Amino acid sequence: MQMTMRWFGPKEDKIPLEHFRQVPGVEGVVGALYDVPVGDVWPTDKIEALVGQAHAAGLTMEVIESVNIHDDIKIGAPSRDRYIDNYKQTIRNLAQYGVKVICYNFMPVFDWMKTDMNYVLPDGSLTMAFEKHGVDKSLEEVVKEVLDNSNGFALPGWEPERLAKVQELFARYADVDDDKLRENLFYFLRAVIPVCEEVGVKMAIHPDDPPYSIFGLPRIVKNHADLTLICDTVNSPANGITLCTGSIAEDPDNNVYEILADLTRRGRLHFAHVRNIKIIKDKDFYESAHPSQYGSLDMFRVMKALHDNGFDGYIRPDHGRFIWGETGRPGYGLYDRALGVTYLLGLWEALEKAKQ
Repeated sequence: MQMTMRWFGPKEDKIPLEHFRQVPGVEGVVGALYDVPVGDVWPTDKIEALVGQAHAAGLTMEVIESVNIHDDIKIGAPSRDRYIDNYKQTIRNLAQYGVKVICYNFMPVFDWMKTDMNYVLPDGSLTMAFEKHGVDKSLEEVVKEVLDNSNGFALPGWEPERLAKVQELFARYADVDDDKLRENLFYFLRAVIPVCEEVGVKMAIHPDDPPYSIFGLPRIVKNHADLTLICDTVNSPANGITLCTGSIAEDPDNNVYEILADLTRRGRLHFAHVRNIKIIKDKDFYESAHPSQYGSLDMFRVMKALHDNGFDGYIRPDHGRFIWGETGRPGYGLYDRALGVTYLLGLWEALEKAKQ
């Protein structure tokens, strides 16, 4: 298992790499390029510079997040093959610089959804939350609220230029239901997985966030059955999952521990985003501190499901609250994520020693 933390690059992250290096147990950072338009090939010179910065700070960068899928691929437009060819070349380029896993999603329009980016907890810390009444607004209002509360940072999957015409974007998805979106995902995977096998890269799809329909949009990565179908339909070790415990647990019907155990046993869990959430009521929730007592997930059971089934992939503490007066990109406070790292590694050490 390799412990990592997400880093948004020198222009999009206020936290220097040296600070990640000082968090005990952190071996690498998970990076991305945010100045390459979605659908374009990631240039080798930019990849080299990005990975080189991590190496210079004594960290690995073997996982990339947010090689986003162009809408034409998700919709199944005639132009999709051009964008898939670009994606294949990006995979080859990333492999040249030691990237082993690409985390991506296949959600229409929005890559994730929160209705409150600065939800205040009783202790005064700030976190992100989702309450269903928060999406009972026009699309333009929802987009504006998220972007206005980004604290000035670019948000992957929420590109302002793309969402400026959100009604037009929604109209393009009008004929895309669950079956069609799933068909388009499989078309994409059948095209790119042979390239992954060739160059030693693994694709790891992230669950839908939230894992149920909002605004009438289709959802195809929402539960155990969906994840199993994705793995079985394109049956290759290079086709796997990023299991985000916070996202999948947003639907209380999902058994997070069983999903983790099964995917790990099958060798298809390539990346784990491990965080806790607190269900407020129904499916409303906020992102809590990592320890079990603060959320709705038993984090010992989460780590035990990974440990006991031989997890040897990459892991990160995922989101963190703003504590101790910190400000920055919503969901990515350094201090709370560092506490999360220490907590998760403590659970892992206890599990390791208990088997001796």
